Amino acid sequence: MKGWIVVAALALAACGESMPPPRAASYVPVPAAAPVAIPAPPSIAAIKGETAPKLIAQFGTPAMDLNEGRARKLQFAGPICVLDAYLYPPASGKGDQVVTHLDTRQRDGAPIDQASCVAALTKRPGVR
Repeated sequence: MKGWIVVAALALAACGESMPPPRAASYVPVPAAAPVAIPAPPSIAAIKGETAPKLIAQFGTPAMDLNEGRARKLQFAGPICVLDAYLYPPASGKGDQVVTHLDTRQRDGAPIDQASCVAALTKRPGVR
């Protein structure tokens, strides 16, 4: 019986193919992709001092555009929040009205961080 096991082991060993020794992995450096500039949402400070045409170019058509005397209110509404931008003439009285104050709120009226609201409105579909 022992002879049979030895013969079977030798037969199996003879059937196996010899494996070549493993090769070291070759390393081919891949050039790094050029960084893509992703425009950052405007900061609150950057919005203050902007004119109505610049706000409209950034946030799209306002949901509301009211003129009250020398002041103007533009309201931009998205699925997350509402931004009210109040524009007044410069102190010199010359030039276009500019944003001097911002109010933001969630759609239900709850408070929201101004920067978060600006970012949410900037990412809206259909904004130019």
